[in-house]
Order: sequence, then structure tokens, then C-alpha cells
Amino acid sequence: MQKIKLSVISIVLLSSIVACDNNSNNASAPAADAGKATTSAATSGKGITFVATQDGAPFDIDPALFTTPEAKEFLATGKNPYVGNADAIAKGKKVYQLYSCTQCHGPEAQGQVGPGLIGPDYRYPKDATNKGMFETIWHGTNGGMGAKGKGLMDPSDPTNGLTVDETLQIIAWVRSHSSATGNE
Repeated sequence: MQKIKLSVISIVLLSSIVACDNNSNNASAPAADAGKATTSAATSGKGITFVATQDGAPFDIDPALFTTPEAKEFLATGKNPYVGNADAIAKGKKVYQLYSCTQCHGPEAQGQVGPGLIGPDYRYPKDATNKGMFETIWHGTNGGMGAKGKGLMDPSDPTNGLTVDETLQIIAWVRSHSSATGNE
């Protein structure tokens, strides 16, 4: 167990060093970009590429935010390992309620002021996949929902916002109300 912990810590540290190096190479980036995450797995040649729901442009997420084995699996494959996991679904429901997602999307994600999240018709067709729904939640939309990802929800407070794991658990909870798993 100690070796596994040491290996995980080593990977996180290496990822952080790479992220810092990439940030120093991008020192001329505008101050407005200060709240944005940096260095995606796609940039490093590993894992999936994230694209914004707003315009389809690629965006980066610091790989150090992918802290659990489930989050790392998602980063590598785009598949949400929490779908169908009762504990993750229960946690996802709590976070969905805590962040007041119910106010726009309804208590069962069927839609209210904002769109329904359970399909089969999605405002953003990419939300039929877990990767697409993750991108929409993490980075926001043109339709009124701001970014909810860590450090993006309130750029003046980099500790504010959903973690990768919380976002995946919310998606698992949403999928529990639908026949689609999003992992197809």
C-alpha cells in the first residue's frame, strides 16, 4: 500500500512540474486567463481532449486535479466509472443539491428553468456522452450556465468549484435517472 501511495504522489508531483513548466513558457498569457486551468492530458499526448461547449475550442484541465483512480480512468478513456455505482450516485445527488443545480435543472434533472439532463433530447447533443456532459458542467455554456470546475466557478477564488470527482459523481447521479449510461 505504501508503494502505491508513493507512486501516486510521484505522478502528481511530476504532473505539477510539467504544469509549472508549461505555465512558465506561457508567461505572456493575459491576466484574464489566470483563472483557467492549464495543461490537459491531451496537450501532453495522453488521454482525451476536452472541448468547450460554447465554441468547440479545446481547453485544458490541470492533470493534478484528476486525483482518484476513477478520475484518472475518465481522463484516459472518457468513460465515467462511477455510472451505476450506488455510493457515487448518492454522493453525486448530494453535490447536485449542494450546488443548487436543482434550481435550474429540477430535483430529478428533468429540467426546470434550465434544460433537462436525462435525455434523450439534450440541449447540447454532446451531453449524451459522459465526456460531453463533463465538458458542459466543467467549462459552462453560452446559455447561461457558468463554469462549475475547480477554480473556474469563481476565478477570484481558485479553491471554489467542483472537483473532477464531484463532477463525475453528479453525472453518475444524472445517468441513474436515464436509460443512457453515457459510456457508449
